[in-house]
Amino acid sequence: MSTPHIPPGETPPAEGSTAEAHQERPDGGLWEHPRVLLAAIVLGALLVAAFFIARMAGL
Repeated sequence: MSTPHIPPGETPPAEGSTAEAHQERPDGGLWEHPRVLLAAIVLGALLVAAFFIARMAGL
């Protein structure tokens, strides 16, 4: 007996599976970790400020 043809993009049924399909939560990307993004912005601002303070101290 041959296996039934499954159209492309379709998932064949699993034998013996008791789990139901569930929606996965979408990935929030950068917005999922706002403290990390805020820390990167603050660190960048401090580095730019330190650069200009060092230039003024050198004059």
